[in-house]
Amino acid sequence: MTNNLLVNRAAVTASAIVVAVVEFALLHSVAGVDVAVTSGSSTRQVTVAAVVVAAAVAALAGWALLAALERATNRSRVWWTSIAVAVLLLSLVVGPTGGVGAAAKATLALLHLSVGLILILGLPRSRPAGANR
Repeated sequence: MTNNLLVNRAAVTASAIVVAVVEFALLHSVAGVDVAVTSGSSTRQVTVAAVVVAAAVAALAGWALLAALERATNRSRVWWTSIAVAVLLLSLVVGPTGGVGAAAKATLALLHLSVGLILILGLPRSRPAGANR
């Protein structure tokens, strides 16, 4: 992997994390949305640390999958984008449903959607022009 590709993909990853943190901060701190989720019979608050970790894990998993597909096939962008869109749709169905209240569910959906779209649009396009894989 070239240095430019690493830098570009790291920038996309960082962008997804920063956007998630800014959205969370604005909605939680400024708008006063209480972002809490239920898991079984317990309820827990979503923290900025949880937002950072979730966005970073999603970004790094997407990056790793894309890198593996680039080594395996000439159609890596098509495969990766298809898988990434399916994962985003699944995360939108499963993730926000655990939110406590409509505002928390909407916030969680926005976070999932923002991170997913940044990664889907940014990661595969960070490959240098002219690279076939």
